[in-house]
Amino acid sequence: MRKAITFERTKNICIILFPNQFLKSVDCYNMPSVDIDGRKIGSPDEDVFFIAEIGQNHQGNLKVAKQMILEAKRIGCDCVKFQKSDLNAKFTKTALERVYISKDSWGETYGDHKRFLEFSIEEYKELQEYADTVGILFTASAMDEQSLEMLDSLKVPFIKIGSGDANNFKLLKKAAQLQAPLIISTGMQTINTVKEIARIMEVAQKTNFALMHCVSSYPTSPNNCRLKTIPLLQKMFPNVHIGYSGHEIGIEISSAAINLGARIIERHFTLGKGQKGSDHKCSLLPEEFEELIHRTRLGYQPVGQEVSVALEDIEDKIILDCEMNCRNKLGKSLVYKRALNKDDVIQEDDISVKVSEPFGITGEQVFEVIGKVLKRNVREDDNVYFTDFFDNIC
Repeated sequence: MRKAITFERTKNICIILFPNQFLKSVDCYNMPSVDIDGRKIGSPDEDVFFIAEIGQNHQGNLKVAKQMILEAKRIGCDCVKFQKSDLNAKFTKTALERVYISKDSWGETYGDHKRFLEFSIEEYKELQEYADTVGILFTASAMDEQSLEMLDSLKVPFIKIGSGDANNFKLLKKAAQLQAPLIISTGMQTINTVKEIARIMEVAQKTNFALMHCVSSYPTSPNNCRLKTIPLLQKMFPNVHIGYSGHEIGIEISSAAINLGARIIERHFTLGKGQKGSDHKCSLLPEEFEELIHRTRLGYQPVGQEVSVALEDIEDKIILDCEMNCRNKLGKSLVYKRALNKDDVIQEDDISVKVSEPFGITGEQVFEVIGKVLKRNVREDDNVYFTDFFDNIC
């Protein structure tokens, strides 16, 4: 195994070398950019755009959330990001009623747990105003169509689509119609799904978006970080900026992603890794995030075995074994939006894409069921199965 790795930078060409072997050259002048708050992120005149993913590491506490916003500003982050859900739109009733006994639980059921951590739109407005006061951008991931509309109404500088919704083509079609820039993570997805994301954007004539290489494993081991996915996506989508949303321990691998051309870097952010909640262990403390930003501004080049492992060759973008736990827990399935009767013809508005228990047909298959004829009565939030339909009747 190749153990050592060095990096060199020549003007606006970033060159990455294994000993005696050329690996990657990134032409910073020709990288595609995405417009965020008047900045063309990815252009040679712009710095790396750092997103502090607060998510739900705020413990459901508005005061803690504000403290985290202030810390993110102090250490030099460009943006803080939360996660917004309308729980009834994101989860089926059975998923919300699931018993959730865990050291990280804030309630006896998963619904109670999520309700404890969810901020209202009024609290979002308060946090947005606070972020504006301290001078840092504020946004969130839209985890369902209702939350997408809410964030759009807040005029956030961009809307994030998380990995769990990267195959939620109904949500993506709606998001592509908005004026707001989009940043779309691609964890738990195959390259074919990423191609469909790009196609949806193209059909909508949406050009102001970025894709993020991401692995949905918490934390992600270096051998699963698969940083060579970044140049793979750059080659396949030459007009789309490719960023990096990392869940690994430490900052070296994120630095390596920057040297591969990622100019949008998202890392989870915490005030204490021992706090209650499953995301804290793969989050960066303020001093770690500050060091990542500081090193980047100085042109630091990462070294070490973990970087070498993360940069090993790949053949394709696939769903990894390490992502299956997250995919099974939070991946989206097709469910019925309302009660329907036998012989009804399925319309797009009859289908929702939710976290469901049990897991059913995946979200990217939504267009395969439109126009099919039911051969049984179904209830709201029932999983959609291909066996629900008469064969070959559209």
